[in-house]
Amino acid sequence: MFSLLQSDISLRELNSFGLDVRARNFVRVDSIQSLAQCYQETAWLGGPYFILGGGTNLLLTRDMDGVVIQVALRGKELAAEDAEAFYVQAAAGEKWDDLVQWTLEQGYPGLENLARIPGSVGAAPIQNIGAYGIELAQRFQELEAFDPKGGELVRLDAAACGFGYRDSLFKSRFAHLIVTHVTLRLPKVWKPVLHYGELKGVLAAEGTDTPTPRQVARVVAAIRREKLPDPAEVGNAGSFFKNPLVSSDHYARLLGQFPQIVGYRQDSGSYKLAAAWLIDQCGWKGRSMGRAGVHQRQPLVLVNRGGATGAEVLALAGAISESVHSRFGVGLETEVIVV
Repeated sequence: MFSLLQSDISLRELNSFGLDVRARNFVRVDSIQSLAQCYQETAWLGGPYFILGGGTNLLLTRDMDGVVIQVALRGKELAAEDAEAFYVQAAAGEKWDDLVQWTLEQGYPGLENLARIPGSVGAAPIQNIGAYGIELAQRFQELEAFDPKGGELVRLDAAACGFGYRDSLFKSRFAHLIVTHVTLRLPKVWKPVLHYGELKGVLAAEGTDTPTPRQVARVVAAIRREKLPDPAEVGNAGSFFKNPLVSSDHYARLLGQFPQIVGYRQDSGSYKLAAAWLIDQCGWKGRSMGRAGVHQRQPLVLVNRGGATGAEVLALAGAISESVHSRFGVGLETEVIVV
């Protein structure tokens, strides 16, 4: 039997909702060799494989059959540099925010707007994480992934990953690949990205017209701490829903009916609506359904009020989506991965 294989393991401490689900089989791998070995030596189990990163963007609604593999590869380094950029490589099991802070300490700017996003480096390209005007895709160079079908490593650049808004081909065509390392391209000629009003407003209030990367990261972290609850204190997975995109015609109709609606025009001509505003207008902020609820400060965040099941959280999400669609004619998509 594969020496790293464990049976009947609780995943409560491995998902930020704190949901008490169990894995029939569990393996924690800290090298590519042990990852490959896992597939070779657990094939007899015959069940599906589920890859677990930091567990921070995940809603588990049931116990897990098959094999749950937690990717715990570690390491980060300056892989290369040229006249224009630093190229930083990090292993999939590194915590994303630890990487952000390390790059700033080393003098490699560019990730400051993505400070304090929970989760692992390996999950970042899958979700194409983003915040305060920056998406991972804008700093991405390439990644390395393990292909269990062929038992080999593959490299993919940004075009191959098919990045979209909180999306990538790792949710569809490349769902079988397991990210092992990510390489980021961080520009040597740095310019702060301060499009978002909150960020710009706080810096202006501090009298900072030309902030440093570390100042931007500090303010971003402070804003996120104010808006988003700490999973160590109350179970949650951050923003549960994506900000929906609507056509310009649809936005014009909504604007006529709801003059205070919050929307942002996209390069494509469509509009991105603030899901938090839509949910708040439907009266969900601070409400509960059983043991699951909506955070009292941030309507985008669903929380485990204590002892909730994934099914309860999912039922709450469905009720919210239904009320938003009924009032605004807008569908909400989950940002959180639902199992």
